Amino acid sequence: MKSLRSDNYKKEFVTTFPGDETGDLTPRQTPGVLYSKAVPTPVEKVTLLAWSDELAAELGIKKPEEQQELDILGGNYVTDAMYPYAACYAGHQFGGWAGQLGDGRAITLGEWQAPEGKTFELQLKGGGPTAYSRRADGRAVLRSSVREYLMSEAMHYLGIPTTRALSLVATGEPVLRDMFYNGNAAYEPGAIVMRVAPSFLRFGNFELLNARKEHEHLRQLVDWTISRYYPHIAGEDKVMTFFKEVVERTASLMVEWQRVGFVHGVMNTDNMSILGLTIDYGPYSFLDDYDPDFTPNTTDLPGRRYAFGKQPSIAYWNLGCLAAALLPLVEKDQLLTALESYKEVYWRKYYAMMGNKLGLDKLKSGDTDLITQFEQTLAALKPDMTIFFQLLIDLPLFMGSAQEVATYFKESLYDELSEEQQQALYSLIENYLERLNTNTITRQASQELMRKTNPRFILRNYLLHQAIEELEKGETALFEKLQQALREPYSDKHDEFFETRPGWATQKAGCSMLSCSS
Repeated sequence: MKSLRSDNYKKEFVTTFPGDETGDLTPRQTPGVLYSKAVPTPVEKVTLLAWSDELAAELGIKKPEEQQELDILGGNYVTDAMYPYAACYAGHQFGGWAGQLGDGRAITLGEWQAPEGKTFELQLKGGGPTAYSRRADGRAVLRSSVREYLMSEAMHYLGIPTTRALSLVATGEPVLRDMFYNGNAAYEPGAIVMRVAPSFLRFGNFELLNARKEHEHLRQLVDWTISRYYPHIAGEDKVMTFFKEVVERTASLMVEWQRVGFVHGVMNTDNMSILGLTIDYGPYSFLDDYDPDFTPNTTDLPGRRYAFGKQPSIAYWNLGCLAAALLPLVEKDQLLTALESYKEVYWRKYYAMMGNKLGLDKLKSGDTDLITQFEQTLAALKPDMTIFFQLLIDLPLFMGSAQEVATYFKESLYDELSEEQQQALYSLIENYLERLNTNTITRQASQELMRKTNPRFILRNYLLHQAIEELEKGETALFEKLQQALREPYSDKHDEFFETRPGWATQKAGCSMLSCSS
């Protein structure tokens, strides 16, 4: 295990590509470069709030003991082996071209080499202004930092590709934020998360270079990305093969989000990882009641572009933007063919995933109709998604009436069912039980498959909000409980959290809807 103060850092990105080396933090356009040097701005006092022992062990990093080591986590100390920088990229935001964006409050310290040889970028979110901060201060508040720290790790333990979080620190400084952009700004406690990923490259990195007609830099970035992160790809058609794999990884990620009911909230192309990771945790949420039209992002209203049910199609749209960025390197027809393959890949993986959620031995004729019936019935009845699928695991193999079925699923319901709704649920369960009877695997094997696919614990927004409120008062009990529970999301060991969202949380700020500043 090595200290963060060691020389165990590489600088391959900054030594490979042109950058602005001045260290000037003045917001500006930076044509011709892929990054700008950005030394973190010191804070009042760095205090450790949370540390991921599991991730630290994987990286070979020992837990900080001395203040100078802690100061690295808050940007107060930068070693000689580091080269802090902010990446330059662009993106489409809510469907419109936004031009240059870049890391406005994220500063990469360097590439840390793990014991087995892989490298991981260590990045501070909230480390102060960069050349890409525009009119913002480059800081982060405790509220958003707790959400990023916990959800990064929660998604990892759910088995979903994601960036990780190594640490969460308080800065001892207040940060002014207008949480809902409604003119009610207030000071909140400041905090910084150290984020970890093999790379934070996004679709927007490639879009910017194409938009600026920096085609040689574009080719260089694509080649570098393939050699580092897709080393199995080679040959004359490697760029095309690379794009096909990005398409497949992105489709797989969308299937995983739909599996657990995760809603990202702001699927702009600058928030789409070129590695197929979940990246940039802002106004996200898990579904409580099953609602395909749910978006947790106030900025996404009323169009609901990034609603739960639209995420797969938005990923396809975003991949189209990436394909357009690669046009200088690959023929259009080839890119279009690869882009269209997304639909087949997504639906094949989606139906296989849903078959696992339902405990089916394999997909048979008629199963897609049954899955569609599940989707339509759940959308109409809006039960709690997580609890409904947990109850489905232990469903009795005979249910005699609509009332019996409604009573069985009552624990997952937010509202009383009408007679018509009860009948719709009964019809669904009748068809499901009839299909289960044709399984070639045992009931126990079917249930085990369902338990591995359906999480029992999810980080609900109201729980996060409660933990944040307690932390702001100096209380850590709920925060620590959530840290434990998120590591075992398929277990029943943390059933104190196995309940529907309480009524008070429906309208409370931060428990249902959030803004991009969250």
